[in-house]
Amino acid sequence: MDISRKKPPYPISPELRQYLRDYDRDTTLPVTYAELRQFTGSFALLDRAGTDTLWQTVYYEPQTLRELSQGLTEVYALLKTAGDLSFTEHLVADRVDYCEFGNSQPFRVRIVNQLNDNYDYFYVKKADASRLYGLELEHLLSPNSINFLVSGDTLIEEHIVGIPGDDFIKKHLNQPQLNQVRIAKEFVKFNERCFVRLLGDMRAYNYVIAVTPDFEDEQYRVRAIDFDQQSYEGRRAMYLPQFFKDNGEVVAMCARHIKPETLRQYQAEERALMARRARADRHRLRDLLEAMRRHELAPPDKVAQLRAELNRFHHTTAFDRCDSMGDVVRQNLWQMLGPQLRRVAG
Repeated sequence: MDISRKKPPYPISPELRQYLRDYDRDTTLPVTYAELRQFTGSFALLDRAGTDTLWQTVYYEPQTLRELSQGLTEVYALLKTAGDLSFTEHLVADRVDYCEFGNSQPFRVRIVNQLNDNYDYFYVKKADASRLYGLELEHLLSPNSINFLVSGDTLIEEHIVGIPGDDFIKKHLNQPQLNQVRIAKEFVKFNERCFVRLLGDMRAYNYVIAVTPDFEDEQYRVRAIDFDQQSYEGRRAMYLPQFFKDNGEVVAMCARHIKPETLRQYQAEERALMARRARADRHRLRDLLEAMRRHELAPPDKVAQLRAELNRFHHTTAFDRCDSMGDVVRQNLWQMLGPQLRRVAG
């Protein structure tokens, strides 16, 4: 499938900025994305096997590095402890990596606890409105809380832990101890979540698999980590991970282990859970969708194409009333979660 890899960034609208302020996402940061761009050089970051990761470790002038290190530990405190700096004395930003290939051209910052050498990551990116809507919809409608902050045109995101989907498929999918039925069930649910809220481009390297040991077996959860393609493309298939070639092995596994009636059961379960979350956070979701509806997030031809394809899929003409991608997202949520919302309300 053809994907708009160079999707243009969309600026934060006044309505979206107000939403971010109202829900404590907007703040003042001691380090901006533009300041991190002032590195003086870089070298390729290799993984443990010596393979190029496509990330570059960057370096700075000594004085700049000292100032950035202090500021980045403060950013970490804002993200993790609501700005309590009493924990930052033993923290240091010991590495900054940069990836020029992604739409957001992110920096990845490694924070090390000098008392025990434990480390954590967070990301600094250019704030794109599409991504912000994607992050918020993930936070409100999925089982995963998303922690991020925005300041001006700088976006800070916490690291999402898990095995990258492409690595999982290559190295873990056929291991004998893997519970293939459980991973198949989770992929079906992930596929459903993406389509309901119209999150696109979930190729294998844009999600991770979180593995949690249980008392008898392992539990799995598929989590999106890239939100740049939130409701941008015009083709309906772009919002269904099952149609991407590099997910083919997982799709085949789902076909082997899940019968059609069980598939429908898992889809209904996920829609019911999404409906409960939507109802619990209905005021916040309404405010988000109101900002999104007024925001131009895709060219008119893509809006028209997706509107027509969703009309055909849902056997309706309700999408004819949609003038923006925000309208399309709201209508698709109602088409797919409406029956569950009515049951929850009843």
